[in-house]
Amino acid sequence: MTGTSWILLGTAQRPPAEGGGSFLTTLVMMLLIFGVFYFLLIAPARKKQKQHGEMLQSLKNGDRVVTTGGIYGTVVGVADHVVQLRIADQVKIDVAKNAIADRPSSDD
Repeated sequence: MTGTSWILLGTAQRPPAEGGGSFLTTLVMMLLIFGVFYFLLIAPARKKQKQHGEMLQSLKNGDRVVTTGGIYGTVVGVADHVVQLRIADQVKIDVAKNAIADRPSSDD
């Protein structure tokens, strides 16, 4: 017999694999994939959302902000769901509090 025949003969004589380990392996792999997704996607998004909510709660008059639409302004009034911004001399607009994207640093 040649070398190839011995390899084929050796694989043919193995007992069939039992299915008990495959479910456990699949479960472990699914948990591993969920863990990776959680630490790479879900956890950072929740952290950023929490920081944004804290920033919205701490808004006060005089804060410089930028809206999600790209409008820069200064907070002149804060209500439950509405923020009034001064965007130019004698020009004030009301925007939804959730539309405030960031408080840029003074260097921007």
